[in-house]
Amino acid sequence: MAKAKAGFQIGDIVRLKSGGPNMTVKFQYATGNYSYKCQWFAGKKLEEGEFPIDSLERAPANPPPPSPGTSGQST
Repeated sequence: MAKAKAGFQIGDIVRLKSGGPNMTVKFQYATGNYSYKCQWFAGKKLEEGEFPIDSLERAPANPPPPSPGTSGQST
């Protein structure tokens, strides 16, 4: 069995290298030029598209929101 090309797992949060919204990996196509089906929200509408692995990068981690009752700034 051939070793799969390193990439993303289903559920990973990614984005296009050129920018755009964060997307969730829904499905990996393992034939040909490895590509991924991703989903994202445009307002309230759920969108999806297929993207080649070379066009995607892992989305930067978002810091957790500040706790209620704090300004979110450290002193």
